[in-house]
Amino acid sequence: MKAFSLVVLAIALLSGCTTQKLLPKYNSETLQVKALTPKTLVHVTYLNTNQWGRVPCNGMIYYNNGEAVVFDTPPNDSVSIQLIDWIENNLKAKVKAIVVNHFHGDCLGGLNAFHQRGIPSYANQLTIDLAKTQNTAVPQNGFNGVLNLKIGGETIENRYLGEGHTKDNIVSYVPSEKVLFGGCMIKENNAGKGNLADANLGDWPKTVAKVKAQYPDARFVIPGHGKWGSKKLLDYTMELFKP
Repeated sequence: MKAFSLVVLAIALLSGCTTQKLLPKYNSETLQVKALTPKTLVHVTYLNTNQWGRVPCNGMIYYNNGEAVVFDTPPNDSVSIQLIDWIENNLKAKVKAIVVNHFHGDCLGGLNAFHQRGIPSYANQLTIDLAKTQNTAVPQNGFNGVLNLKIGGETIENRYLGEGHTKDNIVSYVPSEKVLFGGCMIKENNAGKGNLADANLGDWPKTVAKVKAQYPDARFVIPGHGKWGSKKLLDYTMELFKP
């Protein structure tokens, strides 16, 4: 009987490993997709800048039950098309929404490609207001405070907690995967302060402290640029911008 129980346990563990198998990866000169958890991936694209050169930019993909949501677009429409096609062809998922973290080009530079494919876009209302003052695409649907999106039956939370990298920056959280997309408000370990053109340096560490308190169960934290990690990235960011 004991031997039978051990066999059953072994089968269950093997089945669990199979269901937890990480998703496929993709690598080209303009787009990389890297698995983070079984249902979340990081997409990495590149923004050409005068000050910092070719900058890698992080976004996130969550998919479940044949549906997907993308967080932040690539910097241009051609790479956005490449990303949407990859999700549909490799994850076999329909992109149901694109969520924009803030109004800079590394978040919405490729937004028109999503609109042309009939994919609705969502952003903080402040982001929409700021985007309208720029020569850029404008997100379609605004929210104040919190926006919950249902993707494949799971709820994804998008929340504005205050100013930091910009006055409109939000964070997005996938409770089922314990993944927090912090965007450019969160810095990778040992990073410098980066682009401060639209920053609120006084509020920045206070807002990150609110993020940390709001999502105590976060296991993975994705910054806007560089290597993702644990909640220690929140602590590093608060220390970096401490008055």
